Amino acid sequence: MEPKMAVLSTVTLEKSAELYKVVDALNRTLKGDDLMFGLALDQKDSTKMVFTIYRT
Repeated sequence: MEPKMAVLSTVTLEKSAELYKVVDALNRTLKGDDLMFGLALDQKDSTKMVFTIYRT
């Protein structure tokens, strides 16, 4: 059984084509600190993205 990830923060932002690069850099840099970052399209508004910070 995998341990669950705790959501620390969620922010909705304007959609950006290159925001995934920031998320990738954060994941590569802070994985040793038990942090993970996610980016997804907002299901209610296709012009927005949801950025989430998790503790693993």
